[in-house]
Amino acid sequence: MKYIETQTLPSLGHAEVRIIAHTPEAARMVAEALRGCFAGAEQRSYPGLDGDTRLHLTVDTATPAGPARARPTAGPSPVGAGAHSDEI
Repeated sequence: MKYIETQTLPSLGHAEVRIIAHTPEAARMVAEALRGCFAGAEQRSYPGLDGDTRLHLTVDTATPAGPARARPTAGPSPVGAGAHSDEI
């Protein structure tokens, strides 16, 4: 039997985002891109088990961010872009 951690849902109009990257700089770049789309990003950073960086954000999906910024162009989907074993 697999144990799934119970988490409290964010408040209405907000979303929790988890970023896992090899370096803190890569995680911050992704967080900055999200801040360009959504207002109210609260950031928490944690060291990962394998020396990676885990960054958690709470974003306000009901309020757009300030003036639009240039977005990175979409490339091919990265390997492993599907659901993770600890996610439903």
